[in-house]
Amino acid sequence: MRARTSARLGADFGKLWTASAVSNVGDGVTLTAGPLLVASLSDDPVLVAGAVLAQQLPWVLFSLVSGAYVDRLDRRRLIVGVNLVRALALGTLCAVIAAGALTVPLVYVVFFLLGTAETVADTASAALLPAVVAPELLAGANTRLMATFTVGNQFAAKPLGGWLFTVSAALPFGFDALTFVVAAALVSAMRPLPLAAPPGPSGGLRADIAEGVRRLWRHRLLRTLALSMGVGNLMFCGAFAVFVLYARQRLGLSEVGYGLLLTAFAAGGLLGTLTAGRLWSRFGATALLRAGLLIEAATHLVLALTTRPWVAAAILVVFGTHAMVWGVIVVTLRQRAVPGGLLGRVTSAYALLDVSGAALGSLLGGVVAHALGITAPFWIAAGTMLVVLAVAWRPLGRADAQAPGPAVAG
Repeated sequence: MRARTSARLGADFGKLWTASAVSNVGDGVTLTAGPLLVASLSDDPVLVAGAVLAQQLPWVLFSLVSGAYVDRLDRRRLIVGVNLVRALALGTLCAVIAAGALTVPLVYVVFFLLGTAETVADTASAALLPAVVAPELLAGANTRLMATFTVGNQFAAKPLGGWLFTVSAALPFGFDALTFVVAAALVSAMRPLPLAAPPGPSGGLRADIAEGVRRLWRHRLLRTLALSMGVGNLMFCGAFAVFVLYARQRLGLSEVGYGLLLTAFAAGGLLGTLTAGRLWSRFGATALLRAGLLIEAATHLVLALTTRPWVAAAILVVFGTHAMVWGVIVVTLRQRAVPGGLLGRVTSAYALLDVSGAALGSLLGGVVAHALGITAPFWIAAGTMLVVLAVAWRPLGRADAQAPGPAVAG
């Protein structure tokens, strides 16, 4: 069955999938080694956290602009170009580390460039997929892409990044640079694909961006999903901004226990990628999306109440499963509902709400926990997600009509 499915998805998808798998491992290595690199220069927690912010900030600043260019330019060549830019940035970082001239501001600059390139590459990849596989196979293709992210980025890359850094501070970033070169070569080997929209007079960048935002806002189901996840990310990141302290103070876990707790979340994500297609075929999109919002509320409620690590681990497995199933459905629905010439802009507008909610939650979570206690963000998140579920309940009823189940189980 899997061999027949892969054949139906086609050789071009195989190249895109392999490129995604390779670059996801490299990304995970850099995400692990980056904080270690900054920590080797300074023990100031603000400076260490700043490296994460430097890579997230471009999503807030440039995601809409990136989406507009994704709809204007050849998406395949765009992915190749930004992957080579990322390889060059990481190669430069390696050279500076080897020369002993590294500074914290330079790390910030490189990470900001990586984040900026990521806004283009991720948006272009999501928008390119409908031109590579048939509409009825999008769910299976998205499931496979998310599975490679979970296995490569969340499982394989984390220990690899830490080990490479112990061998040499420059080695993880050189490894990541190489993965981007390989990914660029794979995508460049795909057959030329038609532009999302024929070239012609444009109303300008601002008009292009506004058109994408309007399309998202006027589509009731997509708007509901975007706002639900914007609020969901605000609540999740607000609660999990203090998760390391929660694990220590509330659950009594050591650093090793905290790491195992995060692994439970990743294990749930892997389970979600393995079961998303079958769950969608059996229960339908509407039931799974509504259940997903209920799981969001239940996760925060259980974490607010429990003091037992195994209970926290169990609910994180459930949450991780939901997150992947939700992601497969939403990405596939968006790819089916939005015309190809608008897909980059609608995807970037959706991503802006997601990332803005996450960034704001990360900023507010520590303040709330400091003022009201370590479980306060979880209580607030549980109540808020129940409200989101009530508001979104009816609009989500349209999901089955607009996102029929996958033709092939993921």
